[in-house]
Amino acid sequence: MQDVAHRPAAPTTIGSDLCAIFISLELSRSTWLVTSLSPGHGEKMSKHSVKAGDIAALLARFSKLRTKACARTGKSLPIVVIQEAGLDGFWIHRVLLSEGIESHVVDAASVATSRRRRRAKTDRIDGETLLRALLAYKRGEPRVCSMVRAPTPEDEDRRRICRERKVLIMERVQHVNRIKGLLFSQGVSGYEPLHRDRRAQLDALQTGDGRRLPQHLKAQICRELDRLELVLEQIKAVEAERDALLNAEQAPPPMLLALHGVGPEFASVLWSEGLSRHFDNRRQVAAYAGLAPTPWQSGSINREQGISQSGNPRLRTTMIQLAWLWIRHQPVSALTLWFKDRNERTGGRRRKTTIVALARKLLVALWKFVSAGVVIEGAMMRPA
Repeated sequence: MQDVAHRPAAPTTIGSDLCAIFISLELSRSTWLVTSLSPGHGEKMSKHSVKAGDIAALLARFSKLRTKACARTGKSLPIVVIQEAGLDGFWIHRVLLSEGIESHVVDAASVATSRRRRRAKTDRIDGETLLRALLAYKRGEPRVCSMVRAPTPEDEDRRRICRERKVLIMERVQHVNRIKGLLFSQGVSGYEPLHRDRRAQLDALQTGDGRRLPQHLKAQICRELDRLELVLEQIKAVEAERDALLNAEQAPPPMLLALHGVGPEFASVLWSEGLSRHFDNRRQVAAYAGLAPTPWQSGSINREQGISQSGNPRLRTTMIQLAWLWIRHQPVSALTLWFKDRNERTGGRRRKTTIVALARKLLVALWKFVSAGVVIEGAMMRPA
C-alpha cells in the first residue's frame, strides 16, 4: 500500500505569523503602486495606486490599511515600508521616518529576480518581489538584499559641489570640441578656446583657402564662446565654494590634503563620496567603490571576472585616477613599490589590471588613515 505523507489539517498562511503591515512602494513619475500584506488577510497581497508625489494620499492609504488590520486582529500594528533607491532620492524615506513609520531603501540590483530569458516585468510583479524581499529581510535571512544607508540631508547636500563641478567640466569639454570641430571643417587648426585671448585669435583666423571666417560661422562660434565663458565662471564659483567648505570642514579633509598627490578636488570627492561614511571592514570599503573582485567558481571552473563595478562610480573613477598620480608623486611608498614589483614580474602586460588593484589597496589605506590615523607606509606628507 502506498504511503501518504503527513499533511497538516489546514494550510498555514504567512498572514498568521505577521506582526506588522508590510508595504512596498513601486515609484514612477505618474503613479505610486502600494503593495501590502496584512495579518488576517491570508496570503493575498493588496494593491492600490496613489498619484505620484501625493504624500497625504499615501499616508491616508496607510491609515486605512492599519484600520482594516486592527478590525481583523484587534491590534494596532506597526507599518514597515520598502522602496527602491532611484530617481526619487530619499525624501519619501525621510517623510515616512518623520511619521514614525519604519522605512527601508533597498539597492534594486541586490533583489533576486527570475533568470528566465524572457521574464515578465510589470509594476505589480516588481511590487510583490520587493514585498517578499522585505519579509525575508525582516525574518533575518542573510544576504537576501542590500539596504541602502540613507545619507543625512547635510551629507547629501555636501556632495552637490563635486558632482556639479564634474558636470560643468564635461560641458566645458563639449563647448571646446564643438568650436574646434566647426573651425576644423574650414581648414583651421591650433585654435584654443580656453586661452584668454580667444576673442582676438578668432578675429585673426582665416580659412584653409585664405578667406575670412564666414559671417554666420563666426557668429555661431561667438555664441559658443559666450556659453563657454559662462561655464568657466561657474566652474570658478563652484571651486571657490569647494575650497571654502574644505577650509571650514574639520578633519579628516586636511589630513587628505597633507598627502603628496592629493589636491582639493580629490580630497573633496574622496571625503564626500566615500570616506565620510562608516564601514566595518576593508571589504565593505572596496565593495562600496565597486573595486571588489568578482569570482566565477563552479566545479572545476575557477576564474576571476574583474571588479564588480557595482558601487559608487564617482569614487571608483577618482581612485583609479589617484592611483596613477600616486605612482608619480609617492615613488617610495610601499604601495608604489608593490605596483612596480608586480608590474616587473608580469613584464608590463597587466599594467591596467594592476593599477585597479592598487586603487583598491590605496582606498583601503586612505580609509584606515582617515578613520584610525594609520599612516600609509612610506607616504610623503606636506609640511604643516
